[in-house]
Amino acid sequence: MTGLVHRALRLFVVAAFVLTTCVPFTPAHATRVRIKDIVDYEGVRDNQLVGYGLVVGLHGTGDRLTNTIFTRETLIGMLNRLGVNIRDRMIQLQTHDVAAVMVTATLPPFSHGGGHIDVTVSAVGDARDLTGGTLLVTPLQAADGAVYAVAQGSLVTNAFTATGQAATITRNIPTNGHIANGAVVEREVPVTLGANGILHLSLRNANFTTATRIADIINRRVSRGMAKVDDPRTVSLDMSGFDPSQTLYRIGDLTVEPDTMAKVVIDEASGTIVMGDNVRISTVAIAQGNLTIQVTEMPQVVQPAPFSNGTTAVVPQTRITASTDDSHRLGILREGPTLASLVSGMNALGMGPRDMISILQAIKADGALQADLEVR
Repeated sequence: MTGLVHRALRLFVVAAFVLTTCVPFTPAHATRVRIKDIVDYEGVRDNQLVGYGLVVGLHGTGDRLTNTIFTRETLIGMLNRLGVNIRDRMIQLQTHDVAAVMVTATLPPFSHGGGHIDVTVSAVGDARDLTGGTLLVTPLQAADGAVYAVAQGSLVTNAFTATGQAATITRNIPTNGHIANGAVVEREVPVTLGANGILHLSLRNANFTTATRIADIINRRVSRGMAKVDDPRTVSLDMSGFDPSQTLYRIGDLTVEPDTMAKVVIDEASGTIVMGDNVRISTVAIAQGNLTIQVTEMPQVVQPAPFSNGTTAVVPQTRITASTDDSHRLGILREGPTLASLVSGMNALGMGPRDMISILQAIKADGALQADLEVR
């Protein structure tokens, strides 16, 4: 009985080995994304809002009114509107608990009156810290000068400052704060989808291939002849006879495979290299040598003779040596069908990021780099 069990186990192991070694390799599927993740709809956009206001309740870290004139005038004007007239009186304001700020916000599309949006508060005077302050009622205007929201509330800076007798430490930015849901929407921005029967989809990355794939799948899945490619960034939709909301819902969930340009982006400051999947390099021979220059300072102190009137002097001595590393041989970087083979070939030649940057620039100059090279 035991022998049968052992034999069965051996057969199971052999069968498992055969199955695991004979299963063919299946390449990874191409990445498909939803259309709504790579396009913007015409007329659906954010609107920037800005306002000027006062933050009160600071713990002596606000603007110095003797230096910041606009803060003093704003405070006097606010008190006058509240029935406190101090402009005609000889009163010297000395408070340090008030700060003038700029308030910014983004009004999302389809926002309705009574909704709430986040605001950012930033000091414009010489205030040192806005932590613990309260923003007073501040109208927020758009580029057309109309008021679209009103902000007010206690702000949070997520910063702190610790001061000692000889040192000070600060984390984050204490003069920049945030109020979650700190503004109430007072006016709506009307958005009309397909007002003339035509709606445009704007690709975030212009590409003729991607635009054509989007138009093809819309014509196949939604309605034949609905989509047309105008240019690499724009796809036109004929919305005549269709409900815009329901149609865009169906179109947004359709998936396509976006095409990417062959491009190499290099950031020389940080030594970062980013290459797309379509980057190709023709077969080239590469030799990379290193030059090392070493400068050594060895100053010598010269002492005068005993009982003499001489002075001690320092005589500078410098030793400069230059050496080259000839261990790098001429290597061949063969043309590869994929990005993985290209990276493997460059790593096999022992290249570091800095070497790769200079070599890629030289390969581009030689005409063997079949991609755009962008150096930042």
